[in-house]
Amino acid sequence: MAQKRDFYEVLGVSKTASADEIKKSYRKLAIKYHPDRNPGDKEAEEKFKEAAEAYDVLHDPDKRARYDQFGHAGVGGASGNGSPFGGGGGFGDENMSMDDIFSMFGDIFGGHSGGGGFGGFGFGGNTRSQTRRFKGSDLRVRVKLTLNEIATGVEKKFKLKKYVPCSYCHGTGAEGGSGMETCPTCHGSGSVIQNQRTILGTMQTRTACPTCGGEGKVIKNKCSHCQGEGIVYGEEVVSVNIPAGVAEGMQLSMGGKGNAGKHNGVPGDLLISVSEEPDPNLIRDGDDLIYNLLLAFPIAALGGAVEIPTIDSKVKVKIDSGTQPGKILRLRGKGLPRLNSYGTGDLLVNVSIYVPETLTKDEKTAVEKMQTSDSFRPNDSIKEKVFSKFKKMFD
Repeated sequence: MAQKRDFYEVLGVSKTASADEIKKSYRKLAIKYHPDRNPGDKEAEEKFKEAAEAYDVLHDPDKRARYDQFGHAGVGGASGNGSPFGGGGGFGDENMSMDDIFSMFGDIFGGHSGGGGFGGFGFGGNTRSQTRRFKGSDLRVRVKLTLNEIATGVEKKFKLKKYVPCSYCHGTGAEGGSGMETCPTCHGSGSVIQNQRTILGTMQTRTACPTCGGEGKVIKNKCSHCQGEGIVYGEEVVSVNIPAGVAEGMQLSMGGKGNAGKHNGVPGDLLISVSEEPDPNLIRDGDDLIYNLLLAFPIAALGGAVEIPTIDSKVKVKIDSGTQPGKILRLRGKGLPRLNSYGTGDLLVNVSIYVPETLTKDEKTAVEKMQTSDSFRPNDSIKEKVFSKFKKMFD
């Protein structure tokens, strides 16, 4: 049995090479020795496998550390009989196929499971394929909610114009239960290989079969009502439960309530965009609500009680004498529920003082008398108290 070459030598990198350098070198070798570029070349195939085995060890920090300390023996054997995967089925296994290598390292080339792994470079790669089911497209609707509906949650019903399964063929697309047969073009694989000449040589790409669209089967006799599609345009009433606490711009999703997929495929989703209707009294700020209270001067000076609107009722709030403009009154628990969690926001009452724009002669005389009173002249401590919150906005 031939002695294995040093893995760093195989990839053409130094023992201090970074993970990116190892990955880049492996990509280059894999492209150079890929079987699709070297059909029937056993030497190229062996070099391709050798590079894949070296990469499998050196790209994994644990395996690389064992290899650096113990050599090939640390990762499965020095003569090629062992497996770098810690058991049978690795690169030392004679039964290991090229498909197995493709599936292991497809992510290096932007591939995916069952797709060969080298699709991004135009290689056919894995000869195994999977037939697919058609997926219906998603539908989008917008729902407008009041603050009251947001606070409690609500059920909304939508009459949707959409594609639904054909009732005559039950979504199969086949007339009278005639069923489907294996596609004559792809022979049931759902895909075909196309050759394309490039500056790098002849490249192979695997694409969905144009005859069956990737299903692997074709309809014998098409349904006369849906022309073999399995879907027709219709309507459906869908009920959606909107949870409490949603906000403007949120998007909810109901799986399977979009357009039906062809030939009993996977239905799309219904996407519900939330928008809020403006409230005449309350302003939303996250889970909190804000109410701007314009307080009459006598109440601000003497104190009293005022009614404050909440989401579903009104509450009386005590106003202390000498209340200043800019004061915030917090009504705990009078805001909105937090979405998908416990707790409720607060209602913040922002106090402003109304100053009359016009006065009668008697009122003007009374106000003029107040001007001479020290009680109506703000001092520095009052000024600091009134404007402290305003100053914080610019700190």
